Amino acid sequence: MAQERSSLLLRRQLAELHKCGSEGFSAGLIDDDDVYKWEVVIYGPPDTLYEGGYFKAHLYFPKEYPNRPPKMKFVSEMWHPNIDQEGNVCISILHEPGDDKYGYEKASERWLPIHTVETILVSVISMLADPNDESPANVDAAKMWREQPEDFKKRVSKCVRKSQDEFL
Repeated sequence: MAQERSSLLLRRQLAELHKCGSEGFSAGLIDDDDVYKWEVVIYGPPDTLYEGGYFKAHLYFPKEYPNRPPKMKFVSEMWHPNIDQEGNVCISILHEPGDDKYGYEKASERWLPIHTVETILVSVISMLADPNDESPANVDAAKMWREQPEDFKKRVSKCVRKSQDEFL
């Protein structure tokens, strides 16, 4: 029953995104027969180092969605403090609900069932514009962002160019 509800909810969210359109990203299913695996393209936000990029990512939803968060992984090459070397996105709203055992995040900052695909992707776009180097998933990127901003900019520019070549 819960799986049926999560499947209906995901189909409704997908239909809503297609009907209303969205600024900053597009979304669809990887395989039409599996509503739990989505492919999204995030357009590099204007006035950021990622501007002009087309970054492909996958969202993997658990059967317990919306009570548990999806996992998000970039398949396009990314260089960002909050995206690990394998492309996994590390932001608060994708962390399991409840209190953070390390005391870093408030429960209200973590996953809540009211989040939708749209709120997740808007948060990721915001993260691209404003990295959190206090809690990095990619320590090297965070260190470079802080200590060698010009090198960071060059590395991100390479990712943007590569994403354009792969997209177009």
